[in-house]
Amino acid sequence: MEETYLLNVEGVKKKILHGGQGELPKLQDGSKITFHFQTLKDDFERTVIDDSREAGIPMEIIVGKMFKLEIWETLLSSMRAGEVAEFWCDAIHTGMYALVSRGMRRIAEGRDPLEGQKHRCGMGNMFDYHSTGYDDLDELQRTPQPLIFIMELFRVEEPSAYKRDTWAMSKEEKLAAVPVLHSEGNRLVLRKEFGQAAAKYQEAVICLRNLQAKEKPWEDGWLKLESLVTPLVLNYCQCQLELGEYYEVLEHTTELLQKHNADNAKAYFKRAKAHAAVWNEREAREDFLRVAHLDPSMAAAVKKELKQLGERMRKKHVEDRKRYQGLFRPSQGP
Repeated sequence: MEETYLLNVEGVKKKILHGGQGELPKLQDGSKITFHFQTLKDDFERTVIDDSREAGIPMEIIVGKMFKLEIWETLLSSMRAGEVAEFWCDAIHTGMYALVSRGMRRIAEGRDPLEGQKHRCGMGNMFDYHSTGYDDLDELQRTPQPLIFIMELFRVEEPSAYKRDTWAMSKEEKLAAVPVLHSEGNRLVLRKEFGQAAAKYQEAVICLRNLQAKEKPWEDGWLKLESLVTPLVLNYCQCQLELGEYYEVLEHTTELLQKHNADNAKAYFKRAKAHAAVWNEREAREDFLRVAHLDPSMAAAVKKELKQLGERMRKKHVEDRKRYQGLFRPSQGP
């Protein structure tokens, strides 16, 4: 089934590839739209730029949350559940696509979409760095052009019908969610469900980082939020120690200590335990001794950890010596 017609929007054409069911959705602020999309160039080869199916996860946007590609809300509002449609959009609607795609690709790669940006708007950052980090998107940025979007609409949910992701919350909702997530994480730790607890702490950190992105770094508002982030990160690291994710603990604790927590004894203690677990004896001893210096009340715990570290290292040296002796022993004849 194919039907081509103009939407009541300048520079947009729609072709229905597969009909949907039911009535057109009634979108309101806070509605969640779930869909797959494919972005193509309007060239002879119809070159594919992005395809959400490659990531295996449908795209979700929240109506009214200032998604940078506003035309998508318009396109989706013309679709019924289960419908597949192709939209041709003139360059007047696609100028921001490179920035939007950059963020989506970074998220799919497990990276921070704001990584490396200064405290400015998206276009300001583009002028600072002159590149999105992706050659094909840089080309789109230099030469705005019409694009084709193929979309499959799965569902539209009212604001009260789903659990809202933290990124979709208002500032007040994020601040209210942080202590709740912190408490849930603590409860899960008591039940030794460390993986689930880590996810709660991580979600709370994301809430605070999103709020920090709107503050000027190192000023009062930013520092106040950072003071809330630190204990959550330390709790997260404790869960990762329990789960055996030692290198992740090293990464997060080192980041904390390098930022502005150089005297945080708990961060040194967790990093020391991670160093010990991966046989970094010198680094572990240095961090343990620094803990005892910063917080004398932890001296007994440090003494216990150093004793265990010494025993483990001696045992490892004996095992290594036996292993190497076996390697270099002359082979016996038949």
